Amino acid sequence: MADSRNAKKGKKGAERYLEFLAEEGFRPKINANGNVAFKCEGGNYVITIDEKDEEYFELAYPNFWPIKSDEELARVMEAALAVIADTKVVKIFPVGDTNTWASIELFCYPPEAFKGAFERCLRALRGGVEKFVAKMQEQPKQDDAFVFHLPKYKVGAN
Repeated sequence: MADSRNAKKGKKGAERYLEFLAEEGFRPKINANGNVAFKCEGGNYVITIDEKDEEYFELAYPNFWPIKSDEELARVMEAALAVIADTKVVKIFPVGDTNTWASIELFCYPPEAFKGAFERCLRALRGGVEKFVAKMQEQPKQDDAFVFHLPKYKVGAN
């Protein structure tokens, strides 16, 4: 069972996430922003809470890829666009020009409905990050180095 004293320091609605994560075997905590943080297989995750919208659920993997230069920022943006175009629900994006986040956002009605999607969301988020890391580790071709290209989309392909 989650420690109710921690939830009082968190944002309204944090208790539901603390209890669920504790029941699933995680050790959740309230972070400095009042959101719920937990670790999973070496990664630091956050469930962000919007006190004005209790049906909104966001699972985030913050700061997983540091950005060290303007050239790397361009590669981050290109890799992120490629991954989100090919991955359901996952968003990957630079935060400022220094770090990269990944997240999944859903509307859950009732708010407790997040429980049924949580495991799949976590798997999808981890999978999206793995694809991103693989793209970033690919060596750019010399003539394409540090050039930002948008992926090509086929209209009506879905």
